[in-house]
Amino acid sequence: MQKTILLIVLLATSWVQAQPPAASSKPEIPAKEERKSSVDLVFNPETSVITNHTVNIKGQSVPYKAVAGTIPVWDEDSKAIAGLFYTYYERTDVRDKSRRPIIISFNGGPGTASVWMHIGYTGPVLLNIDDEGYPVQPYGYKENPNSILDVADIVYVDPVNTGYSRIVGKETSKTKFFGVNADIKYLGNWINTFITRYGRWASPKYLIGESYGTTRVSGLALELQEAHWMYLNGVILVSPTTLGIERGIATGAALRWPYFAATAWYHKKLPADLQQKDLTEVLPDVENFTMNQLIPALNKGGLLEDSERKNIASLMARYSGLNEQLILQNNLDIPPDLFWKELLRDQGFTIGRLDSRYKGIDKKTAGERPDYNAEITSWLHAFTPPVNMYLRDELGYKTDLPYNVFWKCLSWDNTNDRTGENLRQAMAANPFLHLMVQSGYYDGACDYFNSKYNLWQMDPSGRLKDRMQWEVYRSGHMMYLRKEDLKSANDHLRAFIKKSIPQKAAIY
Repeated sequence: MQKTILLIVLLATSWVQAQPPAASSKPEIPAKEERKSSVDLVFNPETSVITNHTVNIKGQSVPYKAVAGTIPVWDEDSKAIAGLFYTYYERTDVRDKSRRPIIISFNGGPGTASVWMHIGYTGPVLLNIDDEGYPVQPYGYKENPNSILDVADIVYVDPVNTGYSRIVGKETSKTKFFGVNADIKYLGNWINTFITRYGRWASPKYLIGESYGTTRVSGLALELQEAHWMYLNGVILVSPTTLGIERGIATGAALRWPYFAATAWYHKKLPADLQQKDLTEVLPDVENFTMNQLIPALNKGGLLEDSERKNIASLMARYSGLNEQLILQNNLDIPPDLFWKELLRDQGFTIGRLDSRYKGIDKKTAGERPDYNAEITSWLHAFTPPVNMYLRDELGYKTDLPYNVFWKCLSWDNTNDRTGENLRQAMAANPFLHLMVQSGYYDGACDYFNSKYNLWQMDPSGRLKDRMQWEVYRSGHMMYLRKEDLKSANDHLRAFIKKSIPQKAAIY
């Protein structure tokens, strides 16, 4: 009997060295599933490890506690169907939480963990990279002197199957998680649980998302408001997607051109008269050309006169560093893949999708698309070792589960994406709700000009623009990896948070 009791205790604690947070009453958590293997990876949907730390931010010593753990996702029958891994940072020398902002942070994919902004941007630790964001060895992490933990508490959330988050039970349907609206619904429920457990209902609340995370938090703004009666002070979109806002074929093709121009300028592929100007002097002309000449021309299609077609192609070549003949051969519509392959073809390089400052080398110079994304390889190189080291060694979260930086969600349901409109509705109904967008000039996946276009289409009347803020940086998708932009982007966040805490009642 004693041996049996000892075995049960060991199984419950052997792989995740954590204790569940206290709760007066909890819905049902199913027993751990037995696995027949030499190493039994026990997943517990409810765990926590608490450690205490100090970080120096802008010359100020900031004490904080870190909680690394999992909180369940409950279904309609109060059963745990998943456990989401989170890392929560709370400043410990602040007594009044009602005035202390809290930020809930997501990354994108949709199949990526929250690691990128966690140890690359806003958190209290920062991975070791050089000043432009390239990997260095030995791998590791250090204090982040620009973290926003001085002004706000932060929780980084890993959606299902990313990080250490997992589904509970083989019978649980993946449709509960893997789609635009399913994602928003279950994460809204999880956020409600988190806010309640940690006593943050009175706090000013913010969502920040990067890439697909911007789709996620835009939808969550309305979901939290309508389904949970939780009202936000701010939403921050870092390198936003199209947010379900329709472009159409012609408009979508045209809107890439300012990004093409910025990238060509960076790689010194523009004509001399443009190259000698600063980037911010070049782009207004390209943006004007895009909206007033290129979009109408592409919408004409075969109706476009030959002389006008040649004139447009000439300007497109001037603003992109591409060959005019190539543009004409592609009917004035250059796919991004072709641009990444073509721009530096004469030098034997491709350029990165998410950050076009990065160069790659293909097996063949010929072709219409790069063999691989140079920037992703570099980022995985830089991020994966330190996040595994940090969570285990510094925060004490010990498990044999692999930390999924990426997870392939091939069955993701993208139908009925109205998240841009969701965010507009939430802002219209909540006078406290502010929006900030951060973009990088050299991001080819979620480009800066499309992020501007989002704002124009979300607010066609212009009545919300006093609560909308847009910032751009001389880097790519993860603009914060460049040291100069890490500082300025966090300063922009800090100012946005302070500005969006109201001094009067919510009234129009």
